[in-house]
Amino acid sequence: MSVPRLEWTAGTAAHDAAWLSGAGALPPRRVVAVDDTIRADDAFRLASESVGLLWGGDFQNARQLLQAMTRRLNKQTERSRLPDDMPMRERFNRYRQGQARRARTLGMVLIPLDAAQAIPLRRAPDVRAALRHALDLPEGNAIVSLRELQGMVGAYEWHRNGVPVPALAGETIHPDFGVFSPIRGEYLDLVARAPLPMGGTALDIGTGTGVLAAILARRGMPMVIASDLSPRALACARANIERLGLSGQVVVQEADLFPPGRAALAVCNPPWLPGKASSTLEQAVYDPDSRMLRGFLGGLAAHLLPGGEGWLILSDLAEHLGLRSRDQLLGMIEAAGLVVIDRLDTRPRHGKAFDASDPLHAARLQETTSLWRLGAAKP
Repeated sequence: MSVPRLEWTAGTAAHDAAWLSGAGALPPRRVVAVDDTIRADDAFRLASESVGLLWGGDFQNARQLLQAMTRRLNKQTERSRLPDDMPMRERFNRYRQGQARRARTLGMVLIPLDAAQAIPLRRAPDVRAALRHALDLPEGNAIVSLRELQGMVGAYEWHRNGVPVPALAGETIHPDFGVFSPIRGEYLDLVARAPLPMGGTALDIGTGTGVLAAILARRGMPMVIASDLSPRALACARANIERLGLSGQVVVQEADLFPPGRAALAVCNPPWLPGKASSTLEQAVYDPDSRMLRGFLGGLAAHLLPGGEGWLILSDLAEHLGLRSRDQLLGMIEAAGLVVIDRLDTRPRHGKAFDASDPLHAARLQETTSLWRLGAAKP
């Protein structure tokens, strides 16, 4: 796979380097070389015009510049606060547009990497392990957004230290870069307490880190097949299952939704919001045209044993944002030849649910996450 190139001029000399982006962002069309002497206001103006700022000064000063630009963006956001009576769907669309502008602007502070993937700047940390964890690195010099680099370093720390999962008696799951991290424990608790069907095989559709497969195995399902299409997710799930000592119960298998055969239980936690992801990192949140949701529901009856169940794990945030109605969801379930056996609900415990300054606070305050127990309708 070809790696995009970034080109710029310093003085009269032309330069180019590989452009690295874990989010799939395109390189800026224009780049200027800057250092510690640039004023934050000038940097913010250039970045707002999508001009890349290739940093050549002290690394820690680049971090401080990024913080100063963030403060200026926050002031802009406060000045353009959305009206309280704005319909929630429009509010959400405006919020997404603002988040995209924020990511684009803050992504304009650029950090060079030498041929050994080290940062050739004063007081720069060693980020080579984090880069190798996140990206397939090309040979030669490269450029990366400082904001993305910080995200890669944070993701690497999550991977190294792991995420404690109470539903696994506090054992840890180690997410890989680009694989959804199970930091929202409420949906895991639903899977840990829902009544299991008798015996047989369970399917974990879109396994990601493998956390749901691990919970089902620990609860006593004799065999769990965990499927995914993403090579990163498959590798991550296999590593977690092996680390937890569950390789004898859990098989990780590449499949587009359902693997062949029928099972006593099929579990799916699809992205919760219908819509197009604006970056590769948003693919765990946004499900274009509810493709995965529709695919799971549409294929469920054909992959269940008699008396088997499908567990759909879904937040109703999309309903409160005006992106999908409850009647539409129930219509999908009925059209797939399924019936609702029961529904287990829980309320979110993450910080955003209680942040009154969040533009989507009114919707988040009402959010409920549900485990829908589904069965095949009788003919």
